[in-house]
Amino acid sequence: MRRVTRLSTVAIASTALALSATACGKTSDSGSDSKEASAAIAYDIGGRGDQSFNDAAYAGLAKAEKDLDIKGNDQEPNEGESDADKVQRLTGLARAGNNPVIGVGFAYAPAIKKVAPKFPKTTFGIIDDTSVTGKNIANMVFNEEQGSYLAGVAAAKATKTNKVGFIGGVEVPLIKKFEAGFAQGVKDTNPKVQVRTQYLTQPPNFDGFSKPDLGKAAAQGQLDKGADVIYHAAGLAGSGSIEAAATDGKWAIGVDSDQYNQEGLAKYKAKILTSVTKDVSDAVYNLIKSVKDGKPQSGEVRYGLDKDGVGLSDSNPEYQKMTDLIAAVEKAKADIIAGKIKVKTAP
Repeated sequence: MRRVTRLSTVAIASTALALSATACGKTSDSGSDSKEASAAIAYDIGGRGDQSFNDAAYAGLAKAEKDLDIKGNDQEPNEGESDADKVQRLTGLARAGNNPVIGVGFAYAPAIKKVAPKFPKTTFGIIDDTSVTGKNIANMVFNEEQGSYLAGVAAAKATKTNKVGFIGGVEVPLIKKFEAGFAQGVKDTNPKVQVRTQYLTQPPNFDGFSKPDLGKAAAQGQLDKGADVIYHAAGLAGSGSIEAAATDGKWAIGVDSDQYNQEGLAKYKAKILTSVTKDVSDAVYNLIKSVKDGKPQSGEVRYGLDKDGVGLSDSNPEYQKMTDLIAAVEKAKADIIAGKIKVKTAP
């Protein structure tokens, strides 16, 4: 698999990711003159190596490359880039013959709106957005609030101080879904538990998804005020919150992928209680497979608890020992699927 652009250097806890920036218009060499089927993803802020959202998308592309006999291409964002840069990137990927072309994250909505009509035979996928639609657009979305509710249940059961924290990367509607579900899960489980909420940045500043030092500082502030479980929805920046919690001997809850199993966070894994997972990997793989099979997905493709599209990981052996916590999580999951619990999508 060839990566065709890179992001500027980011320092992350125990692993250094050397990413050099290049022009966002550069495209892969799997051009339209090649008969080999190819698919491409364009990463969100933080890029590949974020141990979270983008890495989950990459896993889906890698699986498709292996199982479906296709060539995978991926492109990195540039720091502080504009919508015009994204338009250029998607145009280059489509023009090179990739099908589908997938924008990882809602930030690609304006670009896909402009580019998709120009390539009607190419399927465009966008993750976490339903605002832009079209016959050749697949909107891959998740019930993040449901998985976050389960995280709230777990946090309320695990806390010993009755103080837990939520750290959102950027205060946008998508991340407020995580906050809403988490806070509701906590309060429904134990009304005595306090939830402290903090957002790292406000749009149009999206550093809250890419700078671990911001997450680390925010988490340390919550720890200093007595929080002993911290849940983040902050992408790469969230790795800093995990570092802070683990270093302080407190619990961290990861997001998007099972962060207990992320190599870059191995130093802190013992204190990653669980993670709210979004099956971004399968969403990417399923879209690529649908195109390969000649029946491309389009319109809203939703993943919730009922389809295991979101969930709570149990990789940490310490989590597996918490039988009361697990029982509460399983009951909440069943009640959400049955419609007995309606999870809020806004605080």
